[in-house]
Amino acid sequence: MGTHFAPGPLLRAAVLVAATAAAAILPGTTASAADPVKIGAVLSATGPAAFLGDPEARTLKLYVETLNKEGGLLGRPVELVLYDDGGDASKARTFATRLVEDDEVVAMVGGTTTGTTMAMIPVFEDSGIPFISLAGGIEIVDPVREFVFKTPHTDKTACQKIFQDMKARGIAKIALISGTDGFGKSMRGQCLAVMGDYGISAAADESYGPTDADMTPQLNKIKNTAGVQAVLNPGFGQGPAIVTRNYAQLGLQLPLYQSHGVASKSFIELAGPAAEGVRLPAPALLIAGKLGDADPQKAIVTKYKTAYEAATGQPVSTFGGYAFDGIELMADAIRRANSTEPAKIRDAIEQTSGHVGVTGIYTMTAGDHLGLGADSFRMLEIKGGDWVPAAP
Repeated sequence: MGTHFAPGPLLRAAVLVAATAAAAILPGTTASAADPVKIGAVLSATGPAAFLGDPEARTLKLYVETLNKEGGLLGRPVELVLYDDGGDASKARTFATRLVEDDEVVAMVGGTTTGTTMAMIPVFEDSGIPFISLAGGIEIVDPVREFVFKTPHTDKTACQKIFQDMKARGIAKIALISGTDGFGKSMRGQCLAVMGDYGISAAADESYGPTDADMTPQLNKIKNTAGVQAVLNPGFGQGPAIVTRNYAQLGLQLPLYQSHGVASKSFIELAGPAAEGVRLPAPALLIAGKLGDADPQKAIVTKYKTAYEAATGQPVSTFGGYAFDGIELMADAIRRANSTEPAKIRDAIEQTSGHVGVTGIYTMTAGDHLGLGADSFRMLEIKGGDWVPAAP
């Protein structure tokens, strides 16, 4: 499917990006034809998850601005109604209610974290508004809910990709050190559930809180556990960077795996030289310039990366990529439905097939509201302060 994303300056306004309705009304047309298509977004653009939410917000605003320059959707301008929940689940739910009751959006793209997403789901399910989440937890789409979809790979899929790599390297006994936040808990549980499928077992299972500043005690326990061949850190935010730095300070030489939750340049910057050699699963976006010409994602990831970096002056991140895929999937569904009726948009999203995004190639069904498998992940390694495809 074609993309509708191109370079352009970011809007300064945080909420409204539609053309003025009055200016859009031409002689002989009706007001309804010029009414904007309202798409909602609730993101954690500030607060502890800002490194996720900020590139998501920038991406959505840039995309909608470009979309309006190209004529909008179904001949109507698009209005992005965006709220910042600061990472607070209760605020997210309040904003979700406002989007439905006051702003009257026809669709929703957002939900930076699993916690804020789960808080908003009942609002959109009850109101019958299609909701594409940008968060990682598998519980967002398992069990399947009628109006809820997501763009990032699930934590279960990330575990499977990591264990495929470990098995190929002859690793059979590992240690876990997981964040106790919603993402960390979910991924830890998924990894424990599937590791046996790859002949892998956990010899140690440690954890840390979201505000902990030193994970040395937990890592010392791991260091003193017999037989450990590698360490896996399910988590996101600053915690994994602290784990990585403490890991190097203790002189641990075992392979260290991180989650897709830290797949951004900011993780490398926070972890510093200690990040060298860390492996994690991530979308193709992080290695856009290293993809072969025959790679089906090369064109879209290169175009998005170029546009985003030109507009923002910041390096692209996978989190902004999740937002790009979310708004692109939503726009594509509206076009295919030829309607802004929420139920028809929902049906069109569920019928998405072979949609090439920056995160992967999406094919959704009534039983799969993500549409990505482990094959859409790339196993990456940090070398020389940058991402490279991991060697077998």
